[in-house]
Amino acid sequence: MSVDFKKLKSFVKIIDTGSVSRAASILRVAQPALSQQIASLEQHFKHQLLIRSNVGITPTEAGLILYRHAQIMLKQIDQASVEIDQSAKSVAGRVSIGLATYSSSSSLSLPLLKEMRARYPQIIVHINDSFGHILSELIMTGKMDMALIYTSNPIKGVSLQPLFREEMFLVSPADLALPGEPGEPLPLSALDGVPLLLPSKTHFLRRLIDEGLSRARSEPDVVAEIESVPALGAAVLDGLGSTILPGSVVTDAPTFAGAQIRRLTTPVIDATVSLCVSDHLPLSEPALAARSVLLDIVGKLISSSQPGIRPT
Repeated sequence: MSVDFKKLKSFVKIIDTGSVSRAASILRVAQPALSQQIASLEQHFKHQLLIRSNVGITPTEAGLILYRHAQIMLKQIDQASVEIDQSAKSVAGRVSIGLATYSSSSSLSLPLLKEMRARYPQIIVHINDSFGHILSELIMTGKMDMALIYTSNPIKGVSLQPLFREEMFLVSPADLALPGEPGEPLPLSALDGVPLLLPSKTHFLRRLIDEGLSRARSEPDVVAEIESVPALGAAVLDGLGSTILPGSVVTDAPTFAGAQIRRLTTPVIDATVSLCVSDHLPLSEPALAARSVLLDIVGKLISSSQPGIRPT
């Protein structure tokens, strides 16, 4: 039989107050339950611990010994609780996190910064929004701690944890005439000859788009390659062409306000977003804390109603 700290706390309170009834009132415990706890302690130590009399309760010699030890243990438990509560605030340092361009992960930057500030105010967070393959290279060389990137395929030097999949949508000027009814899914074959504004061919997302268009035997007119979300939104709204992006990026970015959004099908273009860390360099304490926060936020993103996002 083990002795739990609740019983020790009750025992100390009875001696401090000199009364089972007063201790029960302070601890908000029924008096019979408190008496049972003392009986359990006496059974465990095989000694009488308290002497009951008309003037109150006093400890026996064995009771005094337990009382002294119990006070020390309870103080240590209280101190441990304080230190555990303060542990998050005491974690200090720097962590660098990459978020893939044109991914919904880029919209996680503000929630991540806010949550890290609330939980770990001593950690400085560096956010890098860049191309997936560049982020993985930075992680391989130890220049970055972790990143959310497009890919589920193995990359030498890093470990990948697939988190969710993103479906791509066509984003067009509001007045652009497209086949079918507004809001209806649009087959990729319907994009034949449509002016498109896309990332460069070095971007993972561009390769996915090109593969999908090829399968649909569609040959759109790529009029510009743009790597900036604000610049891309401005170009679309100005009528220069359409683009293909994750639906959550479009709904989260104010630069696309007013654009028409159509789901793409036959085939659907979707991409896996994975957490990328080094496979040979251990994460620092600040990085471990940031990874925990990041995964919490991603979990909320997956459970939300963001368009086109689903678990892997």
